[in-house]
Amino acid sequence: MSATPLAVLDLIPRSSGVDNATAVRNAIDLARQAERFGYQRYWFAEHHLNPGVLGASPAVSIALVAGATSAIRIGSAGVQLGHRQPLATVEEFGLLDAVYPGRLDLGLGRSIGRQKPAATEGTDAGQPLVAAVSAYAANRGGGDHATEQRTGNGLLLPKQFDFSRLLATSATKVATQLDLLQQPGAYTPSYDSQISDILAFLAGTYVSPNGVAVSAYPGEGAAIQVWILGASGGSSATVAGERGLRFAASYHHSPSTVLDAVEAYRAAFRPSAELDRPHVSVSADVVVGETDEHAAVLASGYGLWVRSIRAGSGAIPFPTPEEAARHEWTEEDRDLVRDRVETQLVGSPQTVADKLEQLRDATGADELAVTTITHDHADRVRSYELLAGEWARRGNA
Repeated sequence: MSATPLAVLDLIPRSSGVDNATAVRNAIDLARQAERFGYQRYWFAEHHLNPGVLGASPAVSIALVAGATSAIRIGSAGVQLGHRQPLATVEEFGLLDAVYPGRLDLGLGRSIGRQKPAATEGTDAGQPLVAAVSAYAANRGGGDHATEQRTGNGLLLPKQFDFSRLLATSATKVATQLDLLQQPGAYTPSYDSQISDILAFLAGTYVSPNGVAVSAYPGEGAAIQVWILGASGGSSATVAGERGLRFAASYHHSPSTVLDAVEAYRAAFRPSAELDRPHVSVSADVVVGETDEHAAVLASGYGLWVRSIRAGSGAIPFPTPEEAARHEWTEEDRDLVRDRVETQLVGSPQTVADKLEQLRDATGADELAVTTITHDHADRVRSYELLAGEWARRGNA
């Protein structure tokens, strides 16, 4: 097995008792440390209306850490195209590439956005939220995951979480988010067309539907790696494969469908000027401590944090172990978070490295992206340090 680089996926979490400024400074510090530890990439996610997650703008987040580092690749995982224009995205990353050339990764993700109302009678035109969510769900793809499964090497593929439950508890919040992020009357084009436009702007070949050639300045010709993010075997995996782009699959927030995603991507892959073979990164939630027992304490707030997301209130500031211990869990609570808690990789450096190798081998990943959240920043930094050391010791780095 060849070396498998590690990357950091950062949501810019805010812990309980910590202010926004401290959380952002912690992200900048972690990026510096990750570069020193030997991580290949540092990626920022995009989330909105979450009190415990501050990564609202990947481009701004990248700008904040790029100047504090020198060599590590920095990117998005990913830009939510449900409410962003391809031109604005290319211009933002082109501006960053002008100052930090050759270090930018543009990870692109689908997200819920208003769909263009159909002109025929009996459509969802009067129900923009229902139409948006239905279209998003229809494009997720994937197989039947009504029961827990394991791969040949023992990797857990849990029973799939029913996302209709999340919508039922947070429909108003989702609708409000669409209202706040999209201009009135705006709709989201197909994901495939958005990717086509972004690639054309970068290549300098964009022509508008009415035949006007348009150049993106900055952006055109920028040395940016384009990645497609996908949680299942739906349209994102197909688009990535057909375009010959790099693909990032998620074990950390959609563990039941990670194999669907990588298999659909590889099945659709066509060689391109960028890649002659498929290239996959797989993400995982990880907490590393000095021992298995120490790591379990550090990770103890994770279930309560996931519960806040799945209950529809948005990610809470990450709790202390003591705060997490005070929560009285019901069976309904446990069912709400079971798939995420059972697939979080927690333990000593040796334990977690074993689990990451299992994930790599089951998915055939070329890279692994690690997302770690603990209450104390020092514990989070140490988790990444311990993992990097063990990974290098095994010859994986």
